[in-house]
Amino acid sequence: MKAFSCRVCDQQLYVENSRCVSCGTQLGYSRAEHDIVPLGPDGTYVDAGGVTWHRCVNVLLSACTWLAPREGGQCFSCDLTRTRPADADLLGLSLFPGAEAAKRRLVMELDARRVPITPRWEDRETGLCFDLLSSVHENVVIGHENGVITIDLAEEDQAHRAKVQVQLDEPYRTMLGHFRHEVGHYAELMMVTGERIEQARELFGDETVSYSGEIDRHYAQGPPDGWENSYISTYATMHPFEDFAETFAHWMHISETIDTARAQGLLTVDPDAFGSFRDLVRGVWVPLSTALNQINRAMGADDLYPFVIPDPVLDKLEFVASLPPRP
Repeated sequence: MKAFSCRVCDQQLYVENSRCVSCGTQLGYSRAEHDIVPLGPDGTYVDAGGVTWHRCVNVLLSACTWLAPREGGQCFSCDLTRTRPADADLLGLSLFPGAEAAKRRLVMELDARRVPITPRWEDRETGLCFDLLSSVHENVVIGHENGVITIDLAEEDQAHRAKVQVQLDEPYRTMLGHFRHEVGHYAELMMVTGERIEQARELFGDETVSYSGEIDRHYAQGPPDGWENSYISTYATMHPFEDFAETFAHWMHISETIDTARAQGLLTVDPDAFGSFRDLVRGVWVPLSTALNQINRAMGADDLYPFVIPDPVLDKLEFVASLPPRP
């Protein structure tokens, strides 16, 4: 995440800020400018082209600070949400803002990584949208199908998430992690086409094998012996689709943390100076994540990045990093 500052007084900002704590200026996030911009007294922003932008209508519902093209309308990120909790579902609504905040961060990351987003209203067959569902009254299965990403809002509850994490013996489980993994399925659908399909098969395996059969095998037998030599996680061993999605998520974990560390002055190295993502992982990410893990341990917290990256996973990460179009 880039470092933001107030254009009026230069105070450092968080992307969630709706008002500058120093000068009191109202703020909004402009997706077009990839920046936090000052709003006028009426809550609008006029860009360099003379276009007027308005604060998203969901500022109170989900604490959304993004700008919308129409007064009383939704921003791009909120428009991606196809389903949200009913107004009577107070528990679901209480968890909704945290999920939406994670989704907004995801969209910002996809924009920064140049991963193309085709929304559902432009492509009714495979366009991206999100169903953010409450599992208060129904069982919700987190997943992706032809551009539709389903998220269980219960994952925003820390106690619930920690319980599931222990049950599944997972080293890492966050709401943002769910979004990154599931959008990885969407990215594979949209970007792994043509000759890239065969390249992906060489790295991840044959994606045409039965998904349901592989799920049954995984939960009956567990990961294969020696999985840690070829996969980033046990979940990645389930099916080539899951291996790709896990790798995509880790590409985003690594990329975004490196960019954030650099924006905050913790790194002086330019990631673009490395010839490959593999070199970036070896030269920057490994020492950085080791240091961050040690800092977490100094605070009595779990490791920030509790994963080891073997050489075959480096090859997979390199492939994923090569998919978005170059500038």
